[in-house]
Amino acid sequence: MELIKKYFDELQVQNTHDWNFFRSKLECINYPARTVILKKGQVEQYLSFIEKGIVRFYIPQEDRELTFSFSFANNFVSAYDSFLRAMPSLYQVETLTESTLWRINITDLQEVYEQTDAGNIIGRKAAEGLFLKKSQREMSLLYDNAETRYLKLLSEQPHLIQQIPLKYLASYIGITPQALSRIRKRIS
Repeated sequence: MELIKKYFDELQVQNTHDWNFFRSKLECINYPARTVILKKGQVEQYLSFIEKGIVRFYIPQEDRELTFSFSFANNFVSAYDSFLRAMPSLYQVETLTESTLWRINITDLQEVYEQTDAGNIIGRKAAEGLFLKKSQREMSLLYDNAETRYLKLLSEQPHLIQQIPLKYLASYIGITPQALSRIRKRIS
């Protein structure tokens, strides 16, 4: 809970009552590696904060899975489109490593918004972070080649990239595992 408290403090919200109320609504869940935490077709019920671990978003397909996002420690994670619209998710969310998530359900989050001054700040920051991540991903797909996308991911999370199987990295970048191997060989 210390990481989420630090995140809360960085928002410059000093109200102890608001923090205690928000904290009372959080639930800590530990997941083993390779656990699907949201299946395609389910409605996302939680906004979560990753204390530790790596989470992958992917579209399951018969012949292969299409990985389109990763989330790392000290970030919010959610199938946010499903969460906001209360509609079934078109993709799955899975832990890649042993992960600890602090989560709040939609009902409790609405209560935090209504009953605290800090609630709207927390919600806005979480939404902004998720939006910026999605926007950066889209711009990268439009402007960057596969090698540049790989190098960006490597520079952002170098110690964590080693924990992600190459087939997921390749899918995320939009290339085959063989093409990723060639890129890795060329830049090493």
